[in-house]
Amino acid sequence: MALNLGTILADSARERAEHVAVRMNERELTYAELDRAARGIAQSLLANGIEPGQQVALMIPNVPEFTMAYFGILYAGCAVVPLNVLLSAPEVTYHIQDSQAKLLIAHPFFQKPAGEGAKGAEVPVVWAGGEVGNETNLTSYAAAEPIQNLASTEPDDNAVILYTSGTTGKPKGAELTHSNLLLNCAVVVPRLAPITQDDVSLATLPLFHSFGQTCIQNASIAAGGTFSLLPRFTPEDAFQIMQRDRVSVFAGVPTMYFALLNHEGGDQFDLSNLRICMTGGAAMPLEVMNSFETKYGVQILEGYGLSETSPVASFTMIGKPRKVGSIGYPVWGVEMAILDEKDQPVPDGDRGEICIRGHNVMKGYWQRPDATAEAIVDGWFHSGDIGIRDEDGCFSIVDRKKDMIIRGGFNVYPREIEEVLYQHPAIVEAAVIGVPHESHGEEVKAVVALRAGQSLTEAELIAYTKERLAAYKYPRSVEFMDTLPKGPTGTILKRELS
Repeated sequence: MALNLGTILADSARERAEHVAVRMNERELTYAELDRAARGIAQSLLANGIEPGQQVALMIPNVPEFTMAYFGILYAGCAVVPLNVLLSAPEVTYHIQDSQAKLLIAHPFFQKPAGEGAKGAEVPVVWAGGEVGNETNLTSYAAAEPIQNLASTEPDDNAVILYTSGTTGKPKGAELTHSNLLLNCAVVVPRLAPITQDDVSLATLPLFHSFGQTCIQNASIAAGGTFSLLPRFTPEDAFQIMQRDRVSVFAGVPTMYFALLNHEGGDQFDLSNLRICMTGGAAMPLEVMNSFETKYGVQILEGYGLSETSPVASFTMIGKPRKVGSIGYPVWGVEMAILDEKDQPVPDGDRGEICIRGHNVMKGYWQRPDATAEAIVDGWFHSGDIGIRDEDGCFSIVDRKKDMIIRGGFNVYPREIEEVLYQHPAIVEAAVIGVPHESHGEEVKAVVALRAGQSLTEAELIAYTKERLAAYKYPRSVEFMDTLPKGPTGTILKRELS
């Protein structure tokens, strides 16, 4: 049975051709125009040697070109590899090489890291806007003769490969299939947050991330609704767009709600159309949730998921007991369990690892059979999060098995940063930890010991890491110690650092 995630756009274009699909300030694209652009891009990809089943990388912020290229790649029967726009050039090279992407479509805002990264991976670049030398522009791709039929892809074919870091350092590509993503956006999300063709959603969560991609872009298109793009979140800009476009659906990480609540002058904006709010990526502080709900008269729906689960796995369920601070209940078609170290279920109220099974679980990690076998055991995806289930079947996270920091909704993995720190000639020992932060939830801190006779300042080390890591990853503070605390086996004891 053929199945292509791109059919959500093709179907809405057929049924609501003149309805606005995507808006950014004064720029609007109807479903017919978006579909036409995607078909032209698909034709151009195929005409330039990209074959169905291959990967195409995408490094574009929240502008219409992201959605145009995303669906053009799907229409061509290829897999999208969305890249974080904050990646450095070496990181871009790694992602392209590891995914075996044959092409990078990038925005000129990121000309230096995208251009250098693609050059390092020896793949061509198609620029999405502007004039960059004599290189190909996405506009000409979109204007090509449109393909008539979407490529025939199977439900288990890769639609998107989302890169997620891990405790082993190098990011891994989670293979999300057409079936994974179509069910998540067109079946799961509407059952939880019933987005309709009359809704206007605010797309300020990065579309290269699974939350914004599935719950806003794809869910809105599947419903035949409209989404307004905000490339860089600020509370002032978000308020202005919400009022101007009569936004009815908002999805954000807790730090965004915090910023909106505490923005001076926020009271002057009309948010009376707002009816659905979603949050995920980190625990929502109770005070922030209560204050926002009271002020705007809308319930915030909390969810939980990972890149490996397309992403939605659990959610606040209307009609079931609401447990503020929890991650809700397993969504339709998905099972969740709390398992011990032997993969046996534990009694309600006891701690164990949150494991997930269902249509949302990735096919595997791209070309990492060992990592896949470790993560998925007997169909159960092991999240790495420690949680409990209560007597009502509601789940909560109590700790993180993985040594992970969540900074402003972004997952930051210390091992990846520590590898960069250890490359510095002055450093002999390094550990990276998360420290509490009022607006970001957690902030990244490095604790290092220097080699004898070496000197290094906090500013110098931060600058060093800033050049080699994405903007959300590099440490904002550094503590110097003579030696780091260690256990009997010589392992650095992070619990003694703060």
